[in-house]
Amino acid sequence: MTIEILDYDPAWAELARHAIGEVIVALPGRVSEVEHVGSTAVPGLAAKPVIDLMAATSSLDMVLAGEAHLEEIGYRRLDTGMPDRLFYRREGTPVAYHLHVVGADSWETRNERLLRDHLLQTPGDRDEYAGLKRELADLDAETYTRRKTPLVQRMVDTARDLRGLPRVDVWEE
Repeated sequence: MTIEILDYDPAWAELARHAIGEVIVALPGRVSEVEHVGSTAVPGLAAKPVIDLMAATSSLDMVLAGEAHLEEIGYRRLDTGMPDRLFYRREGTPVAYHLHVVGADSWETRNERLLRDHLLQTPGDRDEYAGLKRELADLDAETYTRRKTPLVQRMVDTARDLRGLPRVDVWEE
């Protein structure tokens, strides 16, 4: 199965705002921040039709305890093997949703947030990334992701360097 890459759609921002509101209502007091991250959060960037949200919590166990409320709004937890993260997916049309829940102590240094901000501030990198995504779209999901990794790593390294943060592998294992 190939990857669907779409031109940027301004509707993604409103879909994300609505989904953020739903998550906050579903997890009152369990998350301290929720943001739109990923390619759909960057105006002008081609993307898969998936809204990625990232939420910060003081306790992953507290979110797990409220997980039934996420299930009520369509989110299902998937085991991704990523440490210190809960990952949920919600199917939908015209987009699906991914919810990444991470510890508040790592919020400021999360690569997804750093990459989003870098792409918002660096149109040349945004366009290079969009071109690579389109070039790789006929591949399967795993190959697509692995072939994007060197460019994503370079951009995340730049973003971390500019903030005086240590470099880390973009793959959490």
